Amino acid sequence: MVTITFFACLAAFLAGFVDSIVGGGGLVQAPALFILFPSYSVPQIIGTNRFASFMGTAVAGYQYSKKVKIPLKTVLYAGIGAGIMSYLGALMSSLMSERILKPTILILMTLIAIYTYRKKDLGHEEKHRFELSKIPLYGLLIGMTTGFYNGFVGPGTGSLLVFGFVSIIGYNFLTASAISKVVNVIADICSLIFFVSKGFVVFEVALPMMLFNMAGSYIGSRMALLRGNGFIRILFLVVVFGLILRFGYDIWKMY
Repeated sequence: MVTITFFACLAAFLAGFVDSIVGGGGLVQAPALFILFPSYSVPQIIGTNRFASFMGTAVAGYQYSKKVKIPLKTVLYAGIGAGIMSYLGALMSSLMSERILKPTILILMTLIAIYTYRKKDLGHEEKHRFELSKIPLYGLLIGMTTGFYNGFVGPGTGSLLVFGFVSIIGYNFLTASAISKVVNVIADICSLIFFVSKGFVVFEVALPMMLFNMAGSYIGSRMALLRGNGFIRILFLVVVFGLILRFGYDIWKMY
């Protein structure tokens, strides 16, 4: 058990590193839990994964806040929307067929990858597409959409948040990453209320993983701040491509 938990912690470190920059840490951490703990139920995997990662996301958010000016009103609106919808998504996770959801996500991720790749200047400079007074409302819509996805599925939520804030509102990648971390923490906590209350978090695994995830998040967020928007854009494309492979494989297994 100690050896298995150690490998889970290594996966948590890598997940924290990736997630702190562009999101998508669940691509590493959740599959590792499925492989290392095959006897756990799906809700246990999701709950343990969520608990192990939310503090790492908080660490990254704090690191960004020291260097990047975070628009608090946009974060507040997006966070409230994400929190409410994340809890509802967790409740709905047992009611909707994955045969409908996963192909939809695969198409969405493919379109995001193509759009980001073709627009070379996307996210390099901050170009707001709306009046400043309206930006928090669009933040609310982004938060609600990604929050529901966070509670329902999970992996890739941070990447979707980053893409939403960059492509819809016009923030640069660095600012969008900073905002997404704070919003993601709020959404994670709200969905964790459901998973913890139902006993789906395996704390003897989640707690040591949390420490490693926090360490990875600290190093990743520091690197993102040093390397800037170009580095974040490249890693974003890599993570989205990983999401496409992940959901493509899941769909192939279903059919």
